[in-house]
Amino acid sequence: MTRFQRSRSLAVLTLLLSLAFSCRGAETFRFPDVEFMRLAPGVQISAEEALTSSDWQPLETSSPNFGYTLDTVWFRLNVPADRQIDLLEIAYSQLDHVAFYVVDNGKLTEAIITGDRYPFTQRPILNRHFLFPFSPDTSGNRKILLEIRTEGTLQVPMTLWNTQAFFEHASVEEQLHAVYYGILISVIFFNLFVFLALREPVYLLYVLSTFGYLLIIGNMNGTAFQLIWPGSPEIQNRAMLFTVPLAVIFTLLFSRSFLRLKQTGPLLNRVVLGFVTLNAAMVVITGILEYSTAMRLIVAMAIPSTLLLTVIGPLQWFRGKPQAGYYTMAWGALSLGSAITAANKYGLLPNNFITTYGMEIGSAFEVILLALALAARLYQERQDKVEAREAELAAMAARRSAELKLIESALHNPLTGLPNRASFEMQVSDLIRQSPKTRHGIVVIHLNNLQSVTKTLGHQNSDRILELASRNMNAIMRELPGIISLGQHNGRNFFLASLDSETFACVVDASVAESARRAVVHAVDAVRSPIDYLGMQVPLNAQVGVAISPVNGTDSTSLIRRAVIAEGSDRARERGIAYYKPSRDSYSAGRLTMVSELQQALANDGLKLHVQPKLDLKTGRITGMEALIRWPGRDQPVGADEIIVLAEQTGLIKPLTRWVLEQSLQLRSCLLETGHVVDLSVNISPNNLREPDFPLFVKRLMSAHPQHSGAIIFEVTETSMMQDPVNALKTLNSLANAGIPVSIDDFGSGYSSLSYIKQLPASEIKIDRSLITDLATREEDRVIVQTTIDMCHSLGYLVVAEGVEHEVTANMLKDMGCDMIQGYLLSRPLPLEDMLIWLAERRKAALQQVSG
Repeated sequence: MTRFQRSRSLAVLTLLLSLAFSCRGAETFRFPDVEFMRLAPGVQISAEEALTSSDWQPLETSSPNFGYTLDTVWFRLNVPADRQIDLLEIAYSQLDHVAFYVVDNGKLTEAIITGDRYPFTQRPILNRHFLFPFSPDTSGNRKILLEIRTEGTLQVPMTLWNTQAFFEHASVEEQLHAVYYGILISVIFFNLFVFLALREPVYLLYVLSTFGYLLIIGNMNGTAFQLIWPGSPEIQNRAMLFTVPLAVIFTLLFSRSFLRLKQTGPLLNRVVLGFVTLNAAMVVITGILEYSTAMRLIVAMAIPSTLLLTVIGPLQWFRGKPQAGYYTMAWGALSLGSAITAANKYGLLPNNFITTYGMEIGSAFEVILLALALAARLYQERQDKVEAREAELAAMAARRSAELKLIESALHNPLTGLPNRASFEMQVSDLIRQSPKTRHGIVVIHLNNLQSVTKTLGHQNSDRILELASRNMNAIMRELPGIISLGQHNGRNFFLASLDSETFACVVDASVAESARRAVVHAVDAVRSPIDYLGMQVPLNAQVGVAISPVNGTDSTSLIRRAVIAEGSDRARERGIAYYKPSRDSYSAGRLTMVSELQQALANDGLKLHVQPKLDLKTGRITGMEALIRWPGRDQPVGADEIIVLAEQTGLIKPLTRWVLEQSLQLRSCLLETGHVVDLSVNISPNNLREPDFPLFVKRLMSAHPQHSGAIIFEVTETSMMQDPVNALKTLNSLANAGIPVSIDDFGSGYSSLSYIKQLPASEIKIDRSLITDLATREEDRVIVQTTIDMCHSLGYLVVAEGVEHEVTANMLKDMGCDMIQGYLLSRPLPLEDMLIWLAERRKAALQQVSG
């Protein structure tokens, strides 16, 4: 590394010496007979007026430097009588306004206006310096006028060239500049990579500092304007105002970090921070002041800042800090070069190679020396870190082993050894992230009877039973189609996770599982089977809930929560397994809002009753109707089943059922008034059957309306009665004694005991629509329906078929001996007003048919 840096140092010095010689020896012509005229700020004259003015005075040098001034300076020179001379160069790019005029025999023949206040493309020759071509002259009567003004330092180094000779010289010079820029850029990227690797701020500060000086030099010699923002002269004019103080700020911060002033020199640290604050203030001030004043202040602040950077190095070196040696030499070179350049800007030093390229030479030395210093620092720090690292490796290995054991323990249940909730959630999240379009089923299994087992057999036996149950369920889940492994631990393969002491979960490919429904049913039955423990069959009453991604959620937390909601639903209690349905989720924000809206609708008469007719197949007359609840006026329609479920989950079923009964009585009164004597069926929730005061309420209501006695039929579903058969039977018997007929709804959709149904005080059985829909096409459905009708008739029940939509189905049911039908074949559920019209039209059509 050190040998490379030394070789690069010699290469840069050789290049800079070559640059010096090329700048000195390649000029074609310098002119001693230039005249100039200086006008006060704001005074402007035309080229013709300048040409005839008597205020011209000789210029002692062809590279004048007037320092910071707002004066306008005119220059006048004769074009040499030389055919080789055809180009004028002004080798200073920081001039706001440059007007070039050619005067031939006293007449103005050519005018070009440019400067860094104008777009770069406006220049006659696109070069970082100002180049003005003109036709050669042999007569000696041609003159050149230049009008120059700028808000910065006004210096005009002029040279007359042969075009070919200039570009040969410029080519060499640009190549040397490119090498110089390449060195700085290489250093910037090298240290940037070091910073990204080590994350140490000192390298980033060095990168920003070097980049700042790169921008300063690029702005000073016009390269930035030419290459970076040629179409934005306003940026060109403000760039120097910001890059100088920012470069100084980053340099000060780098020096503070490199020399560790906070630890080794608290006083110097405060001084450096003070200068950082002053330069930061300069960045703000430059956006307010006019350019000339702002530039003077910036240079005035940069000089003492640079001197400070030069002083702190020797002070720290004197205190025995070895890194300060490199620093002292580096910033000594840069400070000297910067001071020479600043003095040149103030007009204190003439234009020459040293004053023109002082900052470049200094920055080259600074880059090389600080690169050496940072390399040495990097080497030493890396050595220290390697030694410290080696000392820690053994301890880290032991700690890592312990951590892995702790992690494994933290991700598994200590009793069952299964993955715990945290592990399950992480694995589900990974599955969803890796395959977002795959339908993953999150299955939650809850052991409802475990607490009772614990109270009966004690905690130790309960723990053993839980271990047996977990192993048993893990083995069952392993055979489930679409099951996804949850990993291994201590030689065991896991397909089941433990969410808590009573709840387990697994994840399946839902599409695969749904294609093997028989295997799913078998697995659910196996999970719900009792556990054989010490000769006892211990029932755990498992319930299963399923949520499927992405339809039920796209994150593990939501899916598990919704699977738990499905597991706790009535459907899971009835059938052992339930799938999550948003309509049954009383815990969602939408459902909570709907609860409030339902409560308001119930209070404000926002609900309505529609009726659907029932046809007696023997007489062809409409002998009954079913009252069905509706919720009109909503953007999203809500079905009657969803309204009932929502009311049952939120405690509104009691006032809702009472409202339905009262409205049904009013509705039947209207039917009687119009001459339609029909029965009216009303659906009763199983929750109502559990209300102690429900029979009393019904008796009082019917006593107040004796004209409807025996005509209001209560429909209860087959499955709902099986939730609490004892209390349901007691309540129904009480209602039957009060003269309320009972109908068993949805018969055939669930499971029940015929011996239990035989005890019910029912007079009517309604066959579920699921058996009626495909009656015309499915032989097995016809066998079931015929058997059901015969059985019900033998028990003394009337039979009603629901969901009849086709004439063929109605005729088949009539042939089977079915008593009544209900469905869309007759009519959809209609408001009372529409139903009265429908009844009138039906009666009219019947009369026409008889008379015809």
